Amino acid sequence: MSPGTASAGAGSRLPVYILTGPTGTGKSDWALRAAQAAPVEIVSVDSAQVYRGLDIGTAKPAKSVRERIPHHLIDLCDAAESYSAGRFVTDARQCIAAIHSRGRVPLLVGGTMLYLRALLSGLAPLPHASPELRRDLDARALRVGWSALHAELARLDPAAAERIQPQDRQRIQRALEVCLLTGQRVSELQRQRVNPLEGLPLSLWALVPPQRDWLHRRLAGRFHTMMKSGFLEEVRGLHARGDLSAHHSSMRAVGYRQLWAHLEGERGLAEAIERGIAATRQLAKRQLTWMRSEPLLQCLDPETDEASWNRDVRRGLRGLGL
Repeated sequence: MSPGTASAGAGSRLPVYILTGPTGTGKSDWALRAAQAAPVEIVSVDSAQVYRGLDIGTAKPAKSVRERIPHHLIDLCDAAESYSAGRFVTDARQCIAAIHSRGRVPLLVGGTMLYLRALLSGLAPLPHASPELRRDLDARALRVGWSALHAELARLDPAAAERIQPQDRQRIQRALEVCLLTGQRVSELQRQRVNPLEGLPLSLWALVPPQRDWLHRRLAGRFHTMMKSGFLEEVRGLHARGDLSAHHSSMRAVGYRQLWAHLEGERGLAEAIERGIAATRQLAKRQLTWMRSEPLLQCLDPETDEASWNRDVRRGLRGLGL
């Protein structure tokens, strides 16, 4: 059960702990129980929990819990704002440094694989977003469609276009934006990565259920529980604001996207719920695919391994004098 270490770092440096896994496997509950018994602070690695007002559908820890146990990178921005992997890396590094300065250990918890990849492998030196250029690309897409812009990307950067689906508006826009701003291919710039956690000892775990059926049942049950807890009312309140649309990053989150479509009159509630559950399963499948490709992750059974993991975490921290 003792974790592997990605980098020995400087011998006396405090480590960074990472607990990931597909959605719905109980990562947050494990982290909360660990934080009650060990000198760790929880850092969210969740691209939807950064948004204020997205509470039920993101399984965000209650405010009363966050008041008792330190949490970071939750409720950072309004639902109308954008939040990127680059901003996450900057914020996460600042959190890690601050937690270490208090003589404690950061426990990064979540399943947004884009953010984890950015932390573990680094980010390319890409330019900041250009609102003016993005408006121009959006206007062109309205005239000719995103498939045409994808074809343009294929001419400018064939490698990037091959990885991006013709319907993936956000990634097509960003890849074209980088090409047009820098005159370079985003696929080439992405090879110039710097590891944000270089020199820090890392311990990485993933909650991976041995049976896919167990996870599917759990995800369906959780979605229905969210609905009973007011998930639709939460999305209805966001819809009523008037300044949000289905194109905002926050409203593309799993569950929110499907209920938003229901409120727009595109489908009935029962169908929206089924689509939300199906999308959650698809997300879990993508997360599991990434985890299998990450050699540093130690897989744990979410049903049976918590007690021994928690014990090993506490033992390891005592070995550091914490």
